[in-house]
Amino acid sequence: MNMKNKKDTSGAWWKEAIVYQIYPISFQNSNGDGTGDLRGIIDRLDYVKSLGIDVIWLNPIFKSPNDDNGYDVSDYCEIMDEFGTMSDFDELLGKAHDMGIKIILDLVINHYSDEHPWFMEARKSRDSKYYDYYHWWPAEKGTPAYRESYFDVDGNAWKYNKDTDSYYLHYFSVKQPDLNWENPELRQEIYKIMRFWFDKGVDGFRMDSISYISKDTDFPEVDRTMYPYIFDYCALNPTLHSHLQEMNREVLSKYDIMTVGEGSSVCKSEVSKFVDPDRNELQIMYHFGPSEIRNYTGPDAPSTGIEYSLLKFKQMFTEWDNAIGEGWPTIYLGNHDQPRMISRFGSDDHKYHVISAKMLTMFILTMRGTPFWYAWDEIGMSNIKFSRIEDYRDISTLNGYEHARKMRGNLKKFLENQKNTSRDNARTPFQWDASDNAGFTTGTPWIKVNPNYKKYNAMDESKDTESILNFFRKTIRLRKEHKALIYGQYILLDSKNIHTYSYLREYKNERYLISLNFTPKEAISRTGVNTENGEVVLKNYNDFKLKDIKGKITLRPFETVVIKL
Repeated sequence: MNMKNKKDTSGAWWKEAIVYQIYPISFQNSNGDGTGDLRGIIDRLDYVKSLGIDVIWLNPIFKSPNDDNGYDVSDYCEIMDEFGTMSDFDELLGKAHDMGIKIILDLVINHYSDEHPWFMEARKSRDSKYYDYYHWWPAEKGTPAYRESYFDVDGNAWKYNKDTDSYYLHYFSVKQPDLNWENPELRQEIYKIMRFWFDKGVDGFRMDSISYISKDTDFPEVDRTMYPYIFDYCALNPTLHSHLQEMNREVLSKYDIMTVGEGSSVCKSEVSKFVDPDRNELQIMYHFGPSEIRNYTGPDAPSTGIEYSLLKFKQMFTEWDNAIGEGWPTIYLGNHDQPRMISRFGSDDHKYHVISAKMLTMFILTMRGTPFWYAWDEIGMSNIKFSRIEDYRDISTLNGYEHARKMRGNLKKFLENQKNTSRDNARTPFQWDASDNAGFTTGTPWIKVNPNYKKYNAMDESKDTESILNFFRKTIRLRKEHKALIYGQYILLDSKNIHTYSYLREYKNERYLISLNFTPKEAISRTGVNTENGEVVLKNYNDFKLKDIKGKITLRPFETVVIKL
């Protein structure tokens, strides 16, 4: 391609932004009913502004029966009753914009709720206009080829519907039927919804499960030897990119907005197709690399003191950075679908809690790409680790428990595993202060508050200059003051070190060395970089002193440092 015709996205606001994800139901309750709401977010905007972030990403706030905490939308142009009204949202958007904060919404368009008017009509008759808005398999053709469901008790994505004598497809809950994106009329309906929010002034969308919207409507049998994890097959339908290009052409390109795709099952070799500026699809892709490393790798050696492979962790981030091509990467370690960052990649042991949280903060905010920060991590919130199934609220845990019970599995073992893996670990209420219910509500919280709120809360940490919260603010300032930490080339160093993660960021005349110890033990980072004339610009141990010993840096447990070269 002629280089002079390539699309220039240098300096785009979404590249320099720091995104702060808010899970509304757990952020702040304003009326005592125990459920977070929009007015609660409005009341806390001064706090959000004080962090130095640029964009708020709100998890779904649309009308919903709440089978999957808002990811089952029943009306896209109305606000969930528990969260407030459209006028509340308009006030939130206006006040955020006045503060210089943008807002992006969670667009759930792979599936809707079975209580959406379209599906309520579709399931009545095959003759309904809306029947073709969904994926059906007529019973007279026999049993449909197996497709997996994330949340179904039996793991089956097909559900029989008596009135139409056919099965509907649901990759997620049985109450979340998948939309038929192969129907052009359906696509136009979705584009109307997107325009509705953009015309209100919303600054973009994070697009949930966007890699699954396209389906092979013949629904052939899947070769399980080639695709043992069937969702890897589901993310490869060839019409996906034409749908995204049409969406860009008809809607996205008309607005100055941010588009983020959730790349479920998208492999590294495919990611550039989504985000290359000249393909006119999306701007950035949110991948599942951190979760895969934490869930599916073991330690490089027992001596490291960490439960996953740091070598694969480093390799994963490096390979994604390379694979993005002409696009732009994202960086994150936690969100609403994954347990708490500190419990997974740092240490929630009181001895290392604060220092490891600061180390992870440094990592996210000094890497190349747009950082996505999950609210609460800036005060060091950790997994609550429920012991009783009655304390859980997440459909994934509840249906998993029911499946284990039906299969006569080990329920005690299941619950023990959920202490470290359940999504509810990331959904407990924000710990604002040391008062009852951590200042989240005057009523009964929809889910229990983590008992450690008296030690880790925003009010106390705001007053402590050495807190995790104030280190987060300091690191944001550092990133914004130095373009090299935004646009600089990322160069991995000491790649075979099983204890430390070190890299360079280079941009024009600026050069920074970042070195992080991911273990609870002293370790040596062999960077090979001469730091004799370097300047330490940020550290998480106050008494760190730079000693150049032939390109080696000795780091204490979870210690990290940024050195300007």
